[in-house]
Amino acid sequence: MGVLMVIVGVFVMVLCMCTAVLRWNEMRYRKKGLPPGTMGWPVFGETTEFLKQGPNFMKNQRARYGSFFKSHILGCPTVVSMDPELNRYILMNEAKGLVPGYPQSMLDILGKCNIAAVHGSTHKQMRGALLALISPTMIRQQLLPKIDEFMRAFLSNWDNQVINIQNRTKEMAFLSSLKQIASAESSSVAQQFMPEFFKLVLGTLSLPIDLPGTNYRRGFQARQNILKILGQLIEKRGDSEESHKDMLGYLMRNDDNNRHKLSDDEIIDQIITILYSGYETVSTTSMMAVKYLHDHPTVLEELRKEHMGIRERKRADEPIEWNDLKSMRFTRAVIFETSRLATIVNGVLRKTTQEMELNGYVIPKGWRIYVYTREINYDPFLYPDPLAFNPRRWMDKGLESQNYFLIFGGGTRQCPGKELGIAEISTFLHYFVTRYRWEEVGGEKLMKFPRVEAPNGLHIRVSSY
Repeated sequence: MGVLMVIVGVFVMVLCMCTAVLRWNEMRYRKKGLPPGTMGWPVFGETTEFLKQGPNFMKNQRARYGSFFKSHILGCPTVVSMDPELNRYILMNEAKGLVPGYPQSMLDILGKCNIAAVHGSTHKQMRGALLALISPTMIRQQLLPKIDEFMRAFLSNWDNQVINIQNRTKEMAFLSSLKQIASAESSSVAQQFMPEFFKLVLGTLSLPIDLPGTNYRRGFQARQNILKILGQLIEKRGDSEESHKDMLGYLMRNDDNNRHKLSDDEIIDQIITILYSGYETVSTTSMMAVKYLHDHPTVLEELRKEHMGIRERKRADEPIEWNDLKSMRFTRAVIFETSRLATIVNGVLRKTTQEMELNGYVIPKGWRIYVYTREINYDPFLYPDPLAFNPRRWMDKGLESQNYFLIFGGGTRQCPGKELGIAEISTFLHYFVTRYRWEEVGGEKLMKFPRVEAPNGLHIRVSSY
């Protein structure tokens, strides 16, 4: 009996302490003018609920506090905006004190010079350097031939195998980008680079707690290893007089035509950013396209017809060219519909550089604003029957240009690699659907938040078409 009383007493004491800590933390942020909401625990905030519950957490908070509320996620006091009009305003007004506000873990691991973290004149310089690498002319003349050569080899000999398409598309996205960045050295550094890169990706969406065993610690250590790999590569190229027609070669040019000259540190962070952004979107969209096409045979038939038409005009060994890519209208529609329905990107983070008023509330300097764009992808007014996989809705080009099309970001931060990513996914789908048919094995579970992924893999049985 005495032991039971002690246990009950300890339980009551812990409960009282937890309640007191929560109340104290809420009082810290009960400043006049702030939006309604809850802040959770000190340091951790509501990060666990946000990452585990995802869209349900957002819907519950909106039901309680409206479409503009405060929280504390990923180590930062944050205001969440779920209002489409306000989201568009925030994305379009970087010059008015709303700059990129990515979590500290992402800034530490991707680097302070990555294009997503800088703003103002520095962002203009970095964006100019990046756009020069992935302009339509560069895609047509330099990148598309590399993509085609890579995809043709990567997608060979898949018949009569059971493969994990999630793992394969991750490898595909990473290796394809690496070939575009450093063509000559991609094969020799890939095996050393790839496992470190995968650890880096996991660390970018974690609490910035530097303890052994955490994703943050592993991600930051992976960054240090990647810095060595890329630093040695840049040093080796700097000592050589050989010219390279790849992304790294263009970034390292010393001639007068290079209007966006970057330092070695900026070049490294730019390379990491290119790899990271391309990897996330290309791999996940490719995997989910395979999934949706399997589940919708009539869509697959129409897509295959488009690609077979292209192949019929070519010799067996003739590569995909720019005009072929431009003719893939239905493929582009499949990519957009996959991105919309799977919601590859859930939102965008901004940070206030000064105290400012938004939506009738006062937002303190240094707070993050999470522009949550997921819900708009399922708006029945924009997308009739929004839960249906219907690529034909995108055949009307007006949908791609409408004001609330935020699948690839918005404002001055619209994804600069959008067309390059579409070229990679289109080429992957071209060789996949013209060479193979497939069926799912096992019906594995899919998670949609915080990243779209299959925790146990997505296995398919592949056979020749």
